[in-house]
Amino acid sequence: FFFLMMRRPPRSTQSRSSAASDVYKRQDLYRAGRIRNRRFRQTKTTDVYLRLLIRLYEFLSRRTNSRFNQAVYKRLNQTRTTRYPVSLSRLSKHMRNNNDKIAVVVGSILNDERNLEIPKLSVCALRFSERARERILAAGGQCLTFDQLALRAPTGTNTFLIRGARSREALKHFGKAPGAKHSHTKPYVRSVGRKFERGRGRR
Repeated sequence: FFFLMMRRPPRSTQSRSSAASDVYKRQDLYRAGRIRNRRFRQTKTTDVYLRLLIRLYEFLSRRTNSRFNQAVYKRLNQTRTTRYPVSLSRLSKHMRNNNDKIAVVVGSILNDERNLEIPKLSVCALRFSERARERILAAGGQCLTFDQLALRAPTGTNTFLIRGARSREALKHFGKAPGAKHSHTKPYVRSVGRKFERGRGRR
């Protein structure tokens, strides 16, 4: 033992300094925004019922090898602005050839008066507008909650997951610069008229 202790080489301070410099480099990259934090962030909602659903689907996604449960758990943690609503017309269009399945929407179901006939549907959603619920039930369908769905289809068998279209005002301003060739981006303009967004000088 003493022989081995005598032969051990002295510790170098060079490795410590290089490790420290690596740490500082990474910190610089984080501060400059070059390394983005892609961790999964849980919702900050204070809604007790939504938190219970999140705990339920966190358990199901962990204990069952089901991508459906993982997708529902991820969408339950989204913000309200990214949980886009689905209208009855879009719902009936998607379920035209899937009437035997349960439509699952992690968001709201809204009514559409332009759609005169609603087929018989089984729909699971976070929220139904009053008129949408009336029309689904009048057609002989069902309005389910996510805890009922977890009892009926724990792994998401015989379900059809639907998401609403991205329709935020902010998205209209993203893209190529307004006025550039082939650009359809909406400019940030205070108003439209003679006095606004015009070049200076003679006309």
